[in-house]
Amino acid sequence: MSLIFDFLFGQYTGYDTSDIILEIVAVIFGFLSVWYSKQNNILVFPTGMISTSIFVYLLLKWELLGDMMINAYYFIMSVYGWYIWTRKVDAEHVTPISRTTAWENKMSIIIFLATLGFVFVVYNTFDKWTSWVAYVDTLTTAIFFVGMWLMARRKVENWIYWIVGDLISIPLYFFKGFTFTSIQYFGFTIIAIYGYLAWKKSLDKTPQIA
Repeated sequence: MSLIFDFLFGQYTGYDTSDIILEIVAVIFGFLSVWYSKQNNILVFPTGMISTSIFVYLLLKWELLGDMMINAYYFIMSVYGWYIWTRKVDAEHVTPISRTTAWENKMSIIIFLATLGFVFVVYNTFDKWTSWVAYVDTLTTAIFFVGMWLMARRKVENWIYWIVGDLISIPLYFFKGFTFTSIQYFGFTIIAIYGYLAWKKSLDKTPQIA
């Protein structure tokens, strides 16, 4: 049992207790945010903002620039998403769940490619191309940037991006030494699958508002 515990959590030996507590708190609020997103509940944004603000601090401290940028972007997009989700499209309805339009698909590609380019420049500037992890970080950053943008716009396809990015992040964060965060992404994957099914079911049952 001790060997299993050491394998999973041994990397925390040299960490400050306060940082471990902060990571756990961020993970809890991260779970709440994804759960509320699955439920199509506006609380996805305030809970997500708490989680991402903590992770921005921790990841900056740990010099994980790609991950830090992802969470800073999440925070900004949460503000945008909070506005979109509460914006009235007519006298009675707020922005509904919908499918991506042709324009949004094109924008998704642009955001993906622009993110790859942006992270490449940042990593070059700070000389972070030190291992294969940096390349995977670049890929997941681009995937999550698109997923967050689509989620903020209440598009059902956002879940597909989350599922792919989460699956990549599970072993990636464990390799980096952040077991709690790796467990978080495992939970995120399961919730994202159910989230996609729930949003798709809601979309199929609800008439679209023009």
